[in-house]
Amino acid sequence: MTIDSDLLNYYREVADAFPPLSSDAAASAVRQRFKSVAQAYARELDDAIAVEDIDVSLPGRTLAARIYRPKTASGPLPLLVYYHGGGWVVGDIETHDALVARLARDAQCAVASVDYRLAPEHPFPAPCDDALDALLWLAEHRSRLGFAMDRLAVGGDSAGAHLAVVAARGANQRVAALVNLQLLLYPVMRRQFESPSCLANANGPGLTNDEMRWYWTQFLSGVAPDPHDVRAFPLAEPYERTPARALTVAAAHDPLYDDAFELQRFLETNGGRVEMIDANNMTHGFGRLHAQSSAALDWLKQIGERAGELLRAER
Repeated sequence: MTIDSDLLNYYREVADAFPPLSSDAAASAVRQRFKSVAQAYARELDDAIAVEDIDVSLPGRTLAARIYRPKTASGPLPLLVYYHGGGWVVGDIETHDALVARLARDAQCAVASVDYRLAPEHPFPAPCDDALDALLWLAEHRSRLGFAMDRLAVGGDSAGAHLAVVAARGANQRVAALVNLQLLLYPVMRRQFESPSCLANANGPGLTNDEMRWYWTQFLSGVAPDPHDVRAFPLAEPYERTPARALTVAAAHDPLYDDAFELQRFLETNGGRVEMIDANNMTHGFGRLHAQSSAALDWLKQIGERAGELLRAER
């Protein structure tokens, strides 16, 4: 299936209004362009969602987080801890505000969006450490914050999905079955650029192969992780415990399309249960673009509703 026409129109508009940066642009410039595009296409949040900003106090640093709750929900809600995408370099709570609010609405759960530290100022393993430590902090404070104590999910999109996989694995190694569900939108799993989907979708739209190379370089800036370090390379080593159940989303016109299915195979080989949603007319990053594309909104609604069902399912 071809790319949704509304998405293609959006990419043309952005290209006209925000000329691409040079290949040697600083990370700060790339970050600002990403933020400016997000602000230009931002929409008012759904008034069915209540929003609260909190601080996550960790050793040596404090991370901002934003909690989204459906106003009509009653009783302690399941919690989804969420990490935004952006190649570990760009993005923040604001750029992914509407996406996270929509997930809270459709899943009928609380979502805590975490503003982890970004590379290259804070390269690997800082984003991974923030993801795990914030997840453990939020899990510890669930009762005080009014969340259900027996239903905890972790999720993210793109590089945020990478952090979610890392955090879920680390948390469940410490406390068995602490995380019940992983919600993984078009995840980046491998530092490689020669898979069939990378070659077929090398020039985007949404994400290019060259951009993904650049993001990996920034993430690992000045660092050479051990090739078996699962914080950098989540598929490098088998799980010690059964992985948390996963709902994984692939975008067909995405360099990372094959990553989603390789993650599925890896989790299943390690005893995990995985459900796939194959968004056959979507590009990388479509979750943030649901205001520009009715098809993207339909996919995101399906994703959120199914995540809510799985989060509440019998285990």
